[in-house]
Parts: sequence; C-alpha cells; structure tokens
Amino acid sequence: MADIDNRPELPPSLQQIASCVSGYDPNALPVAQAQEFIARLVPKVRAVEMLALRSALGRVLARDVVSGFDVPAHDNSAMDGYALRGSELAADADTVLQVAGSGFAGQVDLATAAAGQCVRIMTGAVMPAGLDTVVPQEFVKVDGDRVTIPAGVVRTGDNRRLKGEDLARGEAALVAGRVLRPADLGMLASLGQAEVPVFRRLRVAFFSTGDELRSIGEPLPPGCVYDSNRYTLWGMLARLGVDLIDLGVVRDEPAALEATFRAAARDADAVITSGGVSVGEADHTKMVMAKLGDVLFWRIAMRPGRPMAIGRISSDKNADGHSAILFGLPGNPVAVMVTFYALVRDALLAMSGAATAPMPLLRAASVAPMRKKPGRTEYQRGIVTRAPDGAGWEVRITGAQGSGILRSMSEANGLVVLHHAQGNVAAGELVDVLPFDALT
Repeated sequence: MADIDNRPELPPSLQQIASCVSGYDPNALPVAQAQEFIARLVPKVRAVEMLALRSALGRVLARDVVSGFDVPAHDNSAMDGYALRGSELAADADTVLQVAGSGFAGQVDLATAAAGQCVRIMTGAVMPAGLDTVVPQEFVKVDGDRVTIPAGVVRTGDNRRLKGEDLARGEAALVAGRVLRPADLGMLASLGQAEVPVFRRLRVAFFSTGDELRSIGEPLPPGCVYDSNRYTLWGMLARLGVDLIDLGVVRDEPAALEATFRAAARDADAVITSGGVSVGEADHTKMVMAKLGDVLFWRIAMRPGRPMAIGRISSDKNADGHSAILFGLPGNPVAVMVTFYALVRDALLAMSGAATAPMPLLRAASVAPMRKKPGRTEYQRGIVTRAPDGAGWEVRITGAQGSGILRSMSEANGLVVLHHAQGNVAAGELVDVLPFDALT
C-alpha cells in the first residue's frame, strides 16, 4: 500500500495492479476482484498527531501502546470477603479461621495472617502475603473474630486477580490500526496515557453530477429531482470519522466539472462522485475523469451498482501535483449506498490507517423464495427479525428492489448478500445478511 503523506517512489499504475488480479475483466468484474484491486490501489495516511485521550474516540491508533507496568500491579481480591490460604480449607467439613485484620483497596500497610488465620478484605485490595484465596462474605458465618466457611463453597485460588492478569509489563495494550472505542479509552487511562498517537483524519471530497439535480431549498422544475445522494454519502462518511468536503451539485458542463475535480484532488485524499459513469450517459463526467488522471471504468458483476469508475486524479494540469483516489459511483440512490458499502467503505478505512476485516454477516432464514442467477453478487434490502421459535433469525425483503427506490434502504435493517456463484434461494433457506448496525 502506498503512502499518502510521503511517497518515496511512484505507485504502481492501474494496469500493473490489474495484472496482479486474477481473472481481471473490467467489463464483467466480480465483486471479490474489484475489492482486491482497490485494496492494492489505495495509499495509507502516515502523518501522526498526538491527541488528548478524550479527543481520540473514533480515531485510528498510529503506534502500539505498550504497558509500562503490570495491570493489576499486585494480586488482589475480586470480592468483598475473607482472604485465606487455600491449603487450610477442609475437604469434607467446615473450616474455622480467626480474623487477623482487614485489607482495603489502596491500603499500603497490609495485614498479615499466621496459620489458622484469615484477613477481612475488600474488592480490589492487595492480597496479603501467603494468602491465595478469597471466600465471599455471603458464604461465611461470623462469630466475633472467627469465621466459619462451609465445605465446598470455595476452592484454592478462587476470587483472586493475579498480578499482570490484565496486562503484563511490556505487553502491547492496543496495536496500531485500531479504531479507538470507549473501552479503549478506559484501557489507556488505566495505563496513565494522557495523549494518544493517531493518524491524521482522511480528507474525503464528494459531490453529485447531473443537470437534473437540485439542492434542497432550490425550486424544483419539471423533470428535476432533489439530490439525495450527497446526504446518504455524508451520513456514511461521517460514521467513518473522516474530514468531509461537500462540493455540492455540479452541472454537466466540462469547465465546471474540471474545476471541481481539480479542487477535490488538491484538497482531499479521496474523491467520491455519484452519477455520470454509466455507459451511454449524456454527460462529460467520464471524459473529465479520464483527462485528469489514470482512471478505469468498470462494469461490476453486482446488482445494484454495476457501473463504477476507479483510479487517481491530479490537481495539476501537468499531472505532477497532488493526486487523490477517485471512486466514481452510479447515480441511482440505492446503487450509491450498496456500492459504497461493498467497495468503498473498507478502502477508506484502510487509507485512514485502520486494520480492516470483513464485515460480520448474520445467517438468517429467508421468509420467501428469492430469484437469483449465478454470475453476479446481489444485494437485496431486507428486514431481519427474530424467528418465531426464538432460536434464530429470519429475513424478508422490503418489496420492489429497484436501484432508485431509496425507501427500500430506509425501511431495511440489513442487506441480504447473495453471492457470486449462488443461485435461487428457497423459502426457509439460510442466507447471509449484512446488518446495518454492523456498518460504521
């Protein structure tokens, strides 16, 4: 993967990348091959900044964070109760011990216990020397300074947290490439980490193309529609934590398109457009894309979302200025969303420095049959619910699946993924579903 901020050598050309992808055919490209091509194409942000811990949520960790000490630093109690020697527990009878003192969390002067003695201890308190077991207070009978422990309620080593059990000194607490979550902030705080090294945010420019589009608030002449794609793109991009550059709606005029593309390539690491990439479209978008860089126009074996442009565009007329990765998406609203989730989302995360993994799929029984021809990947909008027996999940599609029916995406809570080689689906057959709640 190339380096966005420091490119010591020229990245491979698109043709070189294509030669490394088995079965590459731009006119009938399977989704898996398109994903492989994009993974080879996209560069990675390298610039690092230090952020205060509370500002680092959702950012990508740039370096491993190594623990400078054991966590916990000492063996300690996991319960309120009594610390004792496990070897003194009777096997088949009650055990009676004398209470020699108390231990509290944060206490430095620890109580000691001789043979036949125990120590009253609180959760988090350091285990006194020689004691290895804690019996919860609710299991014992207290009579003055003596406690009676019934046989079998505790075994040697129970309810004791070991030194370094969470993290050992020198162990990586978090590794580079992790998108920091709330629990990670707590982990870093437990190590006394006030600042965190993170990659700078990826800058993503996006705009819509087409003479028929109008922005919200403008009059809507006959034959025109309000631009919805920028709002769905904004929502999907915002969840990735990137810096957004909204360039609005650009009319189908070569000069306006070229100026917008150049500005986007100058200011952003990635440029996403919607519209203007289908075969036979009466616009100049494809021509301008090709003029400004190294761009391929694909027909992907997927539904919805067949047409797509991919490549690099430059802000400089001599093609030696800053370049950005171009993702030219279809214009239909559902195709925009599906193509983004299938091909763009992971690429942007990788560019951000994040370690990516396939999104989790849920297995659900199809309520009704689904028609599907092998040879392309299909993404049906589905509604997933708990099966009547409560033992699994079932899914039904939202109705008409046209790529312009945005309502179908709004009603759905997941995408039914019908894979490339898969055929018709019978009622009751298990299918893969990509839940929207799994999409960041």
